[in-house]
Amino acid sequence: MLKTPYYLIDKASLKANMEKIAYVRERSGAKALLALKCFATWSVFDLMQEYMDGTTSSSLFEVKLGREKFAGETHAYSVAYSDEEIEEVIANCDKIIFNSISQLERFSDQSESVIRGLRVNPKVSTSDFIIADPARPFSRLGEWDPEKIETVIDKVSGFMFHNNCENDSFERFDEMLCQIEERFGHLIHKVDWVSLGGGIHFTGEGYPVDQFCDRLRSFSETYGVQVYLEPGEAAITKTTSLEVTVLDTLFNGKNLAVVDASIEAHMLDLLIYRETAKMEPNEGPHTYEVCGKSCLAGDIFGEFNFPNELKIGDRLSFKDAAGYTMVKKNWFNGVKMPAIAVRELDGSERLVRDFDYQDFVKNLS
Repeated sequence: MLKTPYYLIDKASLKANMEKIAYVRERSGAKALLALKCFATWSVFDLMQEYMDGTTSSSLFEVKLGREKFAGETHAYSVAYSDEEIEEVIANCDKIIFNSISQLERFSDQSESVIRGLRVNPKVSTSDFIIADPARPFSRLGEWDPEKIETVIDKVSGFMFHNNCENDSFERFDEMLCQIEERFGHLIHKVDWVSLGGGIHFTGEGYPVDQFCDRLRSFSETYGVQVYLEPGEAAITKTTSLEVTVLDTLFNGKNLAVVDASIEAHMLDLLIYRETAKMEPNEGPHTYEVCGKSCLAGDIFGEFNFPNELKIGDRLSFKDAAGYTMVKKNWFNGVKMPAIAVRELDGSERLVRDFDYQDFVKNLS
């Protein structure tokens, strides 16, 4: 048995998501790129690249990782490129998407050798959190003025719209796409491809996949464009757990259990968005608040129910722990990072990465 804490990626669950993505690709004609900002654990790229068309990135390092580790297309995007990195970005991508007209014009000469696109901000989104809302007031994410965009239309062959955030409603997706068509349709007619970004939960249970596919195909045929999707969470939802061990139990008005992991260090989005971790089956008469081992007072995974009283040494498993976890893990408090393990399709488990004191030291100076 592997020593906790560790993330456990289940390839069978991952394959199920991949098969849904493959179905969407086939029925809709859209291409699917893995969003590395959400999930970049390249130990399972061997499976994922069989079902997807490539990767999309948010930085130079992600571009290089996509090029080196994932077959297919490599799309580059960044909120801003520096003079020092632009040549290396271009050398490692098939398409480069600029966030602003200013960046597009600044690097116009250097980027002539690759396919270029521009991020467009439609000023609508599905985000419930201002921190994650790409259409927030005064957003720096993309150009929003159709007239300004039209002045550089000859410099790009495509657009990227990324305004869905954990959107599990096809109706809301369709509504926003209609708004995009209304404001930017005359420009979309002039380009060859359009990326609709990520945040569309089309691999979720009960999602009307056929309706979604038909809408994508209709959009593609209306404007004569190749559609791209950039699934992050949709690609890896419900594939991974964070395995932990109870280190201590105490009572301070309620039953508490301290485990050998931390939300601030290992599941940071729980803290940022004030969400609770997921645990199944989460049933029984004994309720515990499960807490992390860092010194942060609010390092709390959530409150869960158990069939028996928890004791030191018990193993717990937090579900759906792939997205924005391994890419965000950190060394806060010097707490040991969870290892990364993979459960293969035959059920065997293997450790693919462990972290030790030397990793902690090398991360500092």
